[in-house]
Amino acid sequence: MAQNVVVIGSQWGDEGKGKIVDWLAEQSGGVVRFQGGHNAGHTLVVGGKKTILRLIPSGILHEKLDCFIGSGVVVSPEALLGEIDELIAAGVKNVEGRLKIAPTATLILPYHIAFGPGARSIEGR
Repeated sequence: MAQNVVVIGSQWGDEGKGKIVDWLAEQSGGVVRFQGGHNAGHTLVVGGKKTILRLIPSGILHEKLDCFIGSGVVVSPEALLGEIDELIAAGVKNVEGRLKIAPTATLILPYHIAFGPGARSIEGR
């Protein structure tokens, strides 16, 4: 029977979820990021090399793992592509082949960013 392990933080970040997921990833078949956006940050030190991930699950540093961005994640294509480029430049293998994105994940597009602050000020916020 398959087993799933879920890591959830209850302190709004900075409680070490990324490190725990990275440790568990060594024994798993894949890692899923199920919610959040690119404002998150997971800092890992593997082999003395520091890597900061924002959107991509930390399991991507394990060459045999597939990583999944789920439908609850808000994806900035610009941030995602930048993070992929950083990983490739750092020598992480087959990032594009191992990263899967749910077709129902929400995209943050440039017009969302452009209209966001204006829409809030119009509403009186």
